[in-house]
Amino acid sequence: MLKKTALATLAAAALIPLGQAQAADYVIDTEGQHAFVQFKISHLGFSYILGSFETFDGGFSYDPENPEASGVEMEVQIDSLNTNHAERDRHILSDDFLGADSFPTATFVSTGFAPTGEGEGLLSGELTLKGQTQAIEMPVTLMGEGDDPWGNYRAGFEGSTTLTLADYGIDMSAFPEAMHELELYVTFEGIRQ
Repeated sequence: MLKKTALATLAAAALIPLGQAQAADYVIDTEGQHAFVQFKISHLGFSYILGSFETFDGGFSYDPENPEASGVEMEVQIDSLNTNHAERDRHILSDDFLGADSFPTATFVSTGFAPTGEGEGLLSGELTLKGQTQAIEMPVTLMGEGDDPWGNYRAGFEGSTTLTLADYGIDMSAFPEAMHELELYVTFEGIRQ
């Protein structure tokens, strides 16, 4: 996925060729608002904070006949964070947490894809957040593919994974253990090029 995408990580979420030319290339449809990078984290163990990154770009490659050749690249603009609370957003973007001034983007680049069932697989890759790169795995599901009403061919995927914030240099030691991890959810539709 890739020119500018968001957290998460992770995505996330998109697929780029890992070496085999048969896979079709797709651009994630961010202009049509058919892609989302969202997260959920406990709030002190009492409720949840839900948020999203609004600005990101990316692409993926996908071949249903050879799914192992699939791949994704994404880049997220960290300052596009939105948790529906401006003061909280400023705090999360500060050096206390994401350090958006020093680390304005998060990226995901896939390193492999292993099918696990019909339209399902395990996407492996490297997520870079706050200057720290970690290998992650994300189960993904093909939501559907086919022609759209405007003459394009589309495919859509969703996936989620759990991130440990300390792995990315985000110190959550002052908060309850329930807040030390967050769930990253990515869903996107791509237009075949």
